Amino acid sequence: MNVIVILCDTLRRDHCGPYSQGRPLNECWSSEAPAWVVPTPNMDRLAARGTVFDQCYCGSTPCMPARRDIYTGRYEFLERGWGPLDEEDLDLPRMVSGPPNRSVQWTVEQGYKVSYLLTDHFHLWEQGSGNYHMGYTGFDFVRGCEADALHTAPKEAFPQLEADRYQKNERHWRNVHHIRQSEGDYFCAQVFQRAADWLEANHDEHQDFYLHLDIFDPHEPWDPPEDILKMFDPRGYDVPDMASAAPYQKWREILTESQFEAYRARYAGKVVFLDRWMGCLFDMLDQLNLWEDTLVILTTDHATYNGDHGRTGKLQTHEFDAVGHIPFIMAHPTLAHGERRSQLVQLVDIYPTVLAAVGRPVDRDAVLPALHGVNLLPVLEAPATGQDAAHTRDYALYGQFGKSVSITDGEWVLHQSPVADNQPLYWYGYCLSKFMDYTLGDYSEGRRPVIDCPSWPEATWLSHKPGDINELINLAEARPAVLRDMQRSLKETLHRVGAPEEQIIRLGLQDV
Repeated sequence: MNVIVILCDTLRRDHCGPYSQGRPLNECWSSEAPAWVVPTPNMDRLAARGTVFDQCYCGSTPCMPARRDIYTGRYEFLERGWGPLDEEDLDLPRMVSGPPNRSVQWTVEQGYKVSYLLTDHFHLWEQGSGNYHMGYTGFDFVRGCEADALHTAPKEAFPQLEADRYQKNERHWRNVHHIRQSEGDYFCAQVFQRAADWLEANHDEHQDFYLHLDIFDPHEPWDPPEDILKMFDPRGYDVPDMASAAPYQKWREILTESQFEAYRARYAGKVVFLDRWMGCLFDMLDQLNLWEDTLVILTTDHATYNGDHGRTGKLQTHEFDAVGHIPFIMAHPTLAHGERRSQLVQLVDIYPTVLAAVGRPVDRDAVLPALHGVNLLPVLEAPATGQDAAHTRDYALYGQFGKSVSITDGEWVLHQSPVADNQPLYWYGYCLSKFMDYTLGDYSEGRRPVIDCPSWPEATWLSHKPGDINELINLAEARPAVLRDMQRSLKETLHRVGAPEEQIIRLGLQDV
């Protein structure tokens, strides 16, 4: 069958209709959330045709580490941080379409499948991570997002950037000045329109194709059309001293209540706008009857704090539920329509699932050194519950390089902090650290020592999710036996996935 993966950036689960189920946000998980209903009719439309996974956890964070999880089927964060694909990576598009730089005719004749990337996500192209497009049969890049050096005039800075943490967004706004004349000119709108056009031109040409959409929204800057913004904040953009993105910190230290609410409204508006243009793609699937032979996957790389734990933005602290627990919806042509699944799934599962769906089985002996992902098609084929339900994994593993490591069985979640000096720690691979700031030593024997990498300030954290889904209460001292069991499970899981041995030492798990 064909496969379409829709990867959004920074999409919160509680802003997706299949998870909020039409309820105001403050009635979903956190009573501190705003009393808005965020309408996402096209996500609801996808869920009605598919299966909603309630227990999906990200893996490696933030943006590009999550993408390497998807492209390799392996957790990246235990070995390195933000970076490009390595030469020896058997990345997903290459496994689908064969060696790069071959003709489409050769690809098909050799039994490979056509793959295509459509994206406005500049991180895939910039220095330090810019080779993720290489394995696709074809690709199309919507220019102008964030730091993309597309336009150089006008030279004057834009006033709204004076307080902006994203200084690079001066380029973004200069590009917007040139590009945006109507709603259809927004970057994510262009991606969905081009995807619909690609389907119309290619659906009869290729069987079992793989179309990958990597969409920057609803990542900041949060700049939805004002009519959508006013659904959540009647002031629209008439709020003084606002930058294009909320700070990555405890919001009460820098924002007024008025600014905080304005940021939350802008984020919600960006999600509604994303959903609106997702409908353009789904309309084309309707028109071409492609639902009958196409698997559609919708997910995100991670979410963001929106007042949770008193914070806005991502990073900063443990991968609490607001960031690490993410939406994941699969719409199969015939299986499990309108159903839900509770198995633990992760972004690494996209790799084997796509290959199985397009008829390119995973050669586990070739995927080095090991595959962490699980093919999810059997989960759809089997009953949702009971002894015949398909198993995925006992624990989901997730985190950011050099920081705490998180693990959950769906009931308990442990965020294990490292020892005080956060050592020993190595960066594996020949690439240098980009974007995220790590001080690296000389390359030797396949790795570089990490010299200065402070972890998050929070202590080890244990939460019981059934009664504390936001993970606000730390039970590490109150439940020592559970803490020990989860630490032991973390140690065993790290061994099982082939994590570097020094991770056990760095996390203080030698004696558990």
